Amino acid sequence: MTIAIEPVTDPHALAEALSGRMLIDGALVPAVSGRTYAVINPATGQTIATAPFGEAADVEAAVASAAAAQKAWAKLPARRRGALVAECGRLLAGRVEELGRLVALETGKALRTESRGEASVLADVFTFFGGLGSELKGETIPFDPAMLTVTLREPIGVIGAIIPWNAPMMLMAMKIAPALVAGNAVVVKAAEEAPLAVLRVAQVMNTVLPKGVFNLITGFGPECGAPLVAAPAVRKVTFTGSVETGRAVYRAAADKLIPVTLELGGKSPMIVMADADLDRAVAGAVAGMRFTRQGQSCTASSRIFVHDSIHDAFVDRLAAAVDRMVMGDPLDERTDIGAIVSKSQHERVCGYIEAGRAAGAGVRACSALPDDPALAGGLFVRPHVFTGLGNDSRLAREEIFGPVCCVIRFRDYEEAIAAANDSDYGLAATLWTRDLKTALDAAHRLEAGFVQVNQNLVVQPSLSYGGIKQSGLGKEASLEAMLEHFTHKKTVILNMT
Repeated sequence: MTIAIEPVTDPHALAEALSGRMLIDGALVPAVSGRTYAVINPATGQTIATAPFGEAADVEAAVASAAAAQKAWAKLPARRRGALVAECGRLLAGRVEELGRLVALETGKALRTESRGEASVLADVFTFFGGLGSELKGETIPFDPAMLTVTLREPIGVIGAIIPWNAPMMLMAMKIAPALVAGNAVVVKAAEEAPLAVLRVAQVMNTVLPKGVFNLITGFGPECGAPLVAAPAVRKVTFTGSVETGRAVYRAAADKLIPVTLELGGKSPMIVMADADLDRAVAGAVAGMRFTRQGQSCTASSRIFVHDSIHDAFVDRLAAAVDRMVMGDPLDERTDIGAIVSKSQHERVCGYIEAGRAAGAGVRACSALPDDPALAGGLFVRPHVFTGLGNDSRLAREEIFGPVCCVIRFRDYEEAIAAANDSDYGLAATLWTRDLKTALDAAHRLEAGFVQVNQNLVVQPSLSYGGIKQSGLGKEASLEAMLEHFTHKKTVILNMT
């Protein structure tokens, strides 16, 4: 099936045009079985498209296409591969509005505060990695003067990438851009809740890349994701999602003895010292909790430790700031906060809120639900700021993935560091202070893979990103990610004596 490649700014029309298709061997195709499932707009509850219910036969076709294309792709000079990936970035940069609107429609993320920005970062990731083709370098080893001993960086082969729904385009780009530049072919399994924008990205990129180098399939974990991990020709899996599913991916990959990259979420601490710039720290909490993404972020600063002397003032200012945010139609430029992505996730978040209330915690429910009748069926949740809970409470221990945070008092710096590190997760952490000695000490002692002081940036291309403990294995977003996770090193000895 052919779909117009010209930019389409009406997301409903584009969703309908992409309906029922995935991309295998350069073509938009239905599932082999013909089965589909509904793609829902979480802001209205209405069906906006269908997606193929991919199963083992579809996985087999996609992996076979990637395996056939990968050998020729690997033979291209690395800088040529990089140039093609960078060209994909250029094309995608011209589609920020189209892609931003489409991902807002299917995920419920507000266009102005989230989705348009994600589309911009998407393009930047391909541009960044496209320029790194010449960095696929080996080494010269002084093993024996009579021999020339070198190492080579070679591609792994076919990469299986399984992506989440919270930032589907950006997180897909972080996986496939370095994989492609390194000479691999990829098969992406899209999140079932958000298959449309990534499919459009795949369609656009396939106007530049050789057929079969980038395939995208849709479906659910057991029927589609599991066969992808198990496929004999898949030589590496990169996964972002829950700890439970990550363990299953890891076990399946272990049976094949193939490498994995796992980004499994977090329960990120934010420590606000007594000397912190209070206004700046509050703004950092608003940004760090990713309230504009409905808290649906693995780096969300959902455990906020605030010094006793400023705790009450901090909570008042935080609640007031979030209260000023507008919840509504994700496609409305006035909207700051959109909808939760799915009914099951909405129920999960609401369950945690009820658990917090039942525990007797103090709570501030902020912002206001939209009053537009057209949004009456939408999956909206007011942001909640809980106080009075300890670091041992469910809300402070478990990843909620919703607009819910706990503000926890502390009186002593050592107490704050110990509590911040008392978690199964270790993805991100922030510290807010004017004291350089405290900042440097905390940077060393906080158990997280991504530590920031006096800021709370999201993941950026060129910044190595990945966690420790149950937050996962491996790094993304950097040159390191491309070299260490998408190539293997071969040692070559030339003895001409």
